[in-house]
Amino acid sequence: MNYKMMGQFIAKMLAIETAFMLPALLISLFCGEASAVSAFVGSIAAIAAVVGLLFLTCRGSGRAFQEKEGLVSVAIGWVILSLLGCLPFYFSGAIPRYVDAFFEIVSGFTTTGASILPEVESLPRGILYWRSFSHWLGGMGVLVFLLAIAPQGGNDGFTMHLLRAESPGPSVGKLVPRMKKTAGILYLIYVFLTVLNIVFLLAGGMPLFDSVCTALGTAGTGGFGIKNDSIAGYSPYLQNVTTVFMLLFGINFGCYYLLLLKEFTAVFRDEELRLYLGLVLASIAAISWNIRGLYDTLEETIRHAAFQVATIVTTTGYATTDFDLWPSFSKGILLLLMVVGACAGSTGGGIKCIRVILLLKSLRRNIRQVIHPRKVEVVRNNGQVIDEKILANTNAYLAAYVVIIIISFLVISLDNFSTATNFTAVLACFNNIGPGLEAVGPTCNYGAYSDLSKLVLSFDMLAGRLEIFPILALFTRGTWRVR
Repeated sequence: MNYKMMGQFIAKMLAIETAFMLPALLISLFCGEASAVSAFVGSIAAIAAVVGLLFLTCRGSGRAFQEKEGLVSVAIGWVILSLLGCLPFYFSGAIPRYVDAFFEIVSGFTTTGASILPEVESLPRGILYWRSFSHWLGGMGVLVFLLAIAPQGGNDGFTMHLLRAESPGPSVGKLVPRMKKTAGILYLIYVFLTVLNIVFLLAGGMPLFDSVCTALGTAGTGGFGIKNDSIAGYSPYLQNVTTVFMLLFGINFGCYYLLLLKEFTAVFRDEELRLYLGLVLASIAAISWNIRGLYDTLEETIRHAAFQVATIVTTTGYATTDFDLWPSFSKGILLLLMVVGACAGSTGGGIKCIRVILLLKSLRRNIRQVIHPRKVEVVRNNGQVIDEKILANTNAYLAAYVVIIIISFLVISLDNFSTATNFTAVLACFNNIGPGLEAVGPTCNYGAYSDLSKLVLSFDMLAGRLEIFPILALFTRGTWRVR
């Protein structure tokens, strides 16, 4: 293991975290929030000390950087980011228990939006901003940001190991020949869409602070609201704007790059995009039909249906209504969308639409091979043959996905909540959604769970955000074996 280079990159990740705490500190200073100011100063000092220690002890690069070291660097980096990123919550007294503070920031960085807080409007504004900004930073990934701004000495293989470990989806490709430039393009698109979202929210009369925090949560498909009723108290226009931008951030960012190149045909023929949009439209239509009569007008019915479909399929977690009160058919559709999730290469979570496509096509191929054993058939997506290694990784992902859900469900069931509560809590955390059903529904929180359950759910959130394998690598003996 190249511990020196791993330490250097973890130190750089922590340095970025420290830098991004400064705006929250300035907001706290401007608002005269003494407890938040001292909390951010103390947190920045503590993280800076860790950064300095890592740089001092990890000088030199040693031998070449391997793929397993990329996986481990990303996994350990995200854990340490969370262990230290929760300090403002803890030091300020906003969340007085460290395990709760850790759960909250893991939920933020992984863009889950599951919270232990019964209400948020009394929190200092600096804390609210940091809570929302954690979504934005975690949405595209702190390492993608690091790769976009830091020189890598032309080592694209090294860069690819890191990007593959943090990026969502079964495979990682380059938009352009240089990975550094690819990371830069991704972040430029990300920033542009975020700013555009803020502009549309401001145009609808949302206050500046609310607009920024809401857009940060939307961009990262996170869902931490700054109001106790999430988005329900805002106007229909603002709810519709949020719906549209949640769906936009659930699309593979590679599609936006193709649009910039005027490759419109390639975008419209993209199988994953068509499945994603088809699921969204079909779900909105089915739920609108199923919940007719629950709201006063057809417009309100469709608006709530569209918002909840968008917030669940993109794994954002905002809410405009208590969907836990909807009929079972509608809740069943939402549960399905929880599992499927958004597109690969987006900020959304879930299994991802492309994996669903590959699994279905693999199933079809296997059935045909049973009927015609001698027939050779390949799996294609967008007309291109899919490498068998990617198909094998997709199957392995699904197996790990099921096993982790079963084990997590059994462990948190020790807290003796209802089966629906526990199962949807695991689904919501593992797929980085936030709200589940019943005791963890959109009007409730995760505060009643034990510390053990919160740690298990934190593990699920990290595993879901990092596509399972980087986190599992930490618990594999072969990862640490010296050869």
